[in-house]
Amino acid sequence: MPAIELQSRGRRVVPEEANIPIKSGAFSSTMLVVISTLIALGLAEAALSLKNSSMLNYDIEMWRYSKELKKESGNPLLGHEHIPLKEAILQSVKIRINDHGLRGDKTKPKQEGIKRILFLGSSITLGWGVAEDETLTERLMDMFDADGKPTEILNAGIGNYNAVRYIERFLTRLTHLEPNVIVVQYFVNDAESIEFPKGNWFLRNSQLGVTLWTVWNRFFRSTGKEALLKHYNLAYDSNAGGFQDMLSALKRLADYAKEKKISIVFAMTPDFHNFKNYPFGSIHHAMAKISRDLGFIHVDLLPTFLHRDAKNLWSMPNDPHPNSFGHKLMADTLYSFLKNPDLYVN
Repeated sequence: MPAIELQSRGRRVVPEEANIPIKSGAFSSTMLVVISTLIALGLAEAALSLKNSSMLNYDIEMWRYSKELKKESGNPLLGHEHIPLKEAILQSVKIRINDHGLRGDKTKPKQEGIKRILFLGSSITLGWGVAEDETLTERLMDMFDADGKPTEILNAGIGNYNAVRYIERFLTRLTHLEPNVIVVQYFVNDAESIEFPKGNWFLRNSQLGVTLWTVWNRFFRSTGKEALLKHYNLAYDSNAGGFQDMLSALKRLADYAKEKKISIVFAMTPDFHNFKNYPFGSIHHAMAKISRDLGFIHVDLLPTFLHRDAKNLWSMPNDPHPNSFGHKLMADTLYSFLKNPDLYVN
């Protein structure tokens, strides 16, 4: 019998059995919404993948770097490491990772009479956005070769590392390389604590997730010069945990270098946002005193860049990593220190 509508005091009363189609309809509507949402997300992901195939999106390229060339480290202090013997095209540049997790060709056994310089640092040292043969380390090797001074220069830079991480990595992974000189390419944010990321499938595997997260951060977190100044002032507070961890790591490296008779060159590397009115000079002064107190040879790269248009030195728009010319300027400055024979005491 068809459902009968009853009238009760002006209201429509539907018998209980008449609710069955309504429940089924609600379930179908929910499933339709879910399926439509999944299709929309899939189309958005596909559209972003196509758009970002130009490799001009800095955030996506860094995300791809993490997916394609990094792995979780067994050492919790490191967080992540390079995957040995892998390579990828990132930001239109090939990045090769060798058998020791360094950028470049395979590391040869150390040879008698050939000096070895090891660079420690983060993405600037790695040469993010710069072709391998135009990076700071390769340019320096060419300069040594041109002067008839056979020298091997190894690039141990890894993106998203700070002083704690790259020193820990050297002391636990790379001491067997036996460098004669270590260059600590210290960047202004190397005193920051790095949070270990929690598992998030969407951010790890989706360009849409990364894009939404980036937009969220830009709209709801403070940015700009004042926010950056406040951030660094907090990072370099003498009581800050990250600052104390950085000091401890540098002291560990200093102790190791003294024991092994290794020279340490401390290359203070500036922030590349603004060189016409550079705001972080106080950090450079503080790190000059710290590095010299530890017995390091201090080189400040800031004067090399002062008064230049910073954006002309960026690897691409919205990416304040130094480009090929920036790496050339750094190499020119550092070579005058690294060619000193007194550095090579061991």
